[in-house]
Amino acid sequence: MHRLYHHHSHFPLLDKPINRKNQTKMRFHTPTFFFFGCCIFTFVATAVHGAGYLPLQRNVPLNHRVEIDTLRARDRVRHGRILRASVGGVVDFRVQGSSDPSTLGYGLYTTKVKMGTPPREFTVQIDTGSDILWINCNTCSNCPKSSGLGIELNFFDTVGSSTAALVPCSDPMCASAIQGAAAQCSPQVNQCSYTFQYEDGSGTSGVYVSDAMYFDMILGQSTPANVASSATIVFGCSTYQSGDLTKTDKAVDGILGFGPGELSVVSQLSSRGITPKVFSHCLKGDGNGGGILVLGEILEPSIVYSPLVPSQPHYNLNLQSIAVNGQVLSINPAVFATSDKRGTIIDSGTTLSYLVQEAYDPLVNAVDTAVSQFATSFISKGSQCYLVLTSIDDSFPTVSFNFEGGASMDLKPSQYLLNRGFQDGAKMWCIGFQKVQEGVTILGDLVLKDKIVVYDLARQQIGWTNYDCSMSVNVSVTTSKDEYINARARQTGSCSRIGIPSKLLPVSIVALSMHIIIFMKSLHL
Repeated sequence: MHRLYHHHSHFPLLDKPINRKNQTKMRFHTPTFFFFGCCIFTFVATAVHGAGYLPLQRNVPLNHRVEIDTLRARDRVRHGRILRASVGGVVDFRVQGSSDPSTLGYGLYTTKVKMGTPPREFTVQIDTGSDILWINCNTCSNCPKSSGLGIELNFFDTVGSSTAALVPCSDPMCASAIQGAAAQCSPQVNQCSYTFQYEDGSGTSGVYVSDAMYFDMILGQSTPANVASSATIVFGCSTYQSGDLTKTDKAVDGILGFGPGELSVVSQLSSRGITPKVFSHCLKGDGNGGGILVLGEILEPSIVYSPLVPSQPHYNLNLQSIAVNGQVLSINPAVFATSDKRGTIIDSGTTLSYLVQEAYDPLVNAVDTAVSQFATSFISKGSQCYLVLTSIDDSFPTVSFNFEGGASMDLKPSQYLLNRGFQDGAKMWCIGFQKVQEGVTILGDLVLKDKIVVYDLARQQIGWTNYDCSMSVNVSVTTSKDEYINARARQTGSCSRIGIPSKLLPVSIVALSMHIIIFMKSLHL
């Protein structure tokens, strides 16, 4: 893992001060409502303040094959960017993308966010390993002007937005960012700024801006359609970039950090009661990919939880052991313990997954032994690979990661093997785990795909379960009532069935459903 350094270096600042105009905090009150449309008896219940939606798009062609070493390089750069440093409704992001490296491109997940007044759209990378939302400023001297990902790049115009305002040094958000080494202050211009320098030589500098962020909201029974709503947030406006961030091959408009820090969009919205202090994703790992990302808690009875390691800047868990076909491997648990140089991080922004050598070698040896009669093993470009004539589900073992609290993450062969085409008439499969000599164990999309993963910051825990991410999910918001929304049904406009346990349904909804059933029966009398 590359280290991130925060420097107090000079960079271009904005030329003009901006007056704060028309900035309001919006709160949305939504009672539970009953949705009756093309599907009969489909219950869709929102939380107190409504539900919002933003689309996610992949930023590379699905048919673009990339070698594993390229993915390793991309992850190394990404890891260098991991920053050290009463509830409302649900915001729902439609996910597109795939974790399959043969079709993944650079493995970036993006969404379009609308910022400013009038609102403008920006394509930003989704990143759970950093906290800050930053977007390229129109005053940026060397930001990419075009992208090899087939997207049109836009730049945020602080003067052109009537609701934009520079964040002054006296702002509490600036003080919080300075304390977390995520900001500096320029007393001469009373302007809160940032500089992130990465070990790979790339970096970004800019200023913090306060402005409106827009998302579609569902406001309840009186307004069943999506309604455009907004909330004022603080984000970075990049005025200078260096290194790989200046390249055009995978350029985007910025990065949307979903980390646990106070400056993340999740933290800002939840602190004002606009969204809950929990988010969830379900990344589809086959076909055309896709999935769901919501600011809310996905409900599924089989989800198991493990407590987060306290006082960490990332999503650290206590990994205790690894098992192959139920047999625990001989690995010293100390190699997974959280310290300045070690630990285990859940990071959906990482394409592959990384194990320290003390864990990688025993795991590969155990898999080799289990498949010795079914596959031919060899090394290809630094990865352990196999030539297989049969189904991998029939010949390869289940790998289990066992965490504190008794929570196990069970991986099917398709969740730790990568298909690398054919060789000598046989399919070539490679172990997707990458070996690192020392440092942090990182569990990325390789193992997180085809799972519901819940990041519960309020309860300080992460949960997961295997799931078909093309299906609907039920999302709960922690309020005084039991209230739910079906994310897939709303985001696609389809009438998907919802399997909410009856004990979770409010009594009023159960009663209402009985009246409707009686009414429908009367139509046939």
